[in-house]
Amino acid sequence: MASGGGRKAILAAFSADAGITLAKFIGAMITGSGSMLAETMHSLADTANQGLLLVGRRRAEQEPDRLHPFGYGRNRYFYSFVVALVIFTMGGLYAIDEGITKIRHPEQLSSPLVGIAILLVALLLESFSLATARRESAPLKGRGSWWKFIRTTRNPELPVVLLEDSGALIGLVFAFAGVGLTMLTGNPLWDGIGTLAIGILLFCIAIVLIVEMKSLLIGEGATSDEDRRIRENLVDGTRIDRVIHLKTQYLAPEDLLVATKVAITPGLDIATVAAAIDEAEARVRQAVPTVGDIYIEPDLYRADA
Repeated sequence: MASGGGRKAILAAFSADAGITLAKFIGAMITGSGSMLAETMHSLADTANQGLLLVGRRRAEQEPDRLHPFGYGRNRYFYSFVVALVIFTMGGLYAIDEGITKIRHPEQLSSPLVGIAILLVALLLESFSLATARRESAPLKGRGSWWKFIRTTRNPELPVVLLEDSGALIGLVFAFAGVGLTMLTGNPLWDGIGTLAIGILLFCIAIVLIVEMKSLLIGEGATSDEDRRIRENLVDGTRIDRVIHLKTQYLAPEDLLVATKVAITPGLDIATVAAAIDEAEARVRQAVPTVGDIYIEPDLYRADA
């Protein structure tokens, strides 16, 4: 997937979240709802997160230099990891604390219908943002499930946006329930319960993202399918006999480093070996377009290699 597709999803989420944050804040001030305030902090964190993702993409575009010869692509993984921490602290922990406070010290809501109207607007905007993220993710997802895509993709931003927007929609349901049940029963305890549910939801989303982004930041290799295609295209059956060992690592979502040792048929001259390696590199790049640097070490064929 082109990097522009991910940027489009981030920009859509940023625009939606900025408008939602303002609307929810006004609603929280008018109604005094803890659920609305928790949702305000949720959306504020989401807005800040989209900004961080854009910063990460911008910094990842820096040219390689002497200090970072493989470039700055991992900035995208780093900033996505920071986003997960923001969701955990600014979103989840705040909402949990607010929910516990509201349960221990319930407060009556004022103008709850205003809160309901604002939540409806937020629902529409979040649905638009999620639809955009799903559309941009579809080419990478293929026929697998969305959960598998989140767990296996090497693109850090799209899982963040997908989980944030999905969590926002579920959080809105909790906020609706908290405000609605408070209106129906006259018991503000429901508002606190809704706030606490939002906090637990954000906490769970943050944990998933922290685990996935940490793995990407440390360095993940090629997928099983990519590994198979790389191995198949390294071997030509005449000059390169087989792959002795292969190591890969994603330096950025569109930059896969490949290092391998291959067995060369005995008796070939240097020019023939060099040509075989050049052709192998071309085949691999054609088969796996995300491959960047390739380091191929030739070795003599040995039965025990």
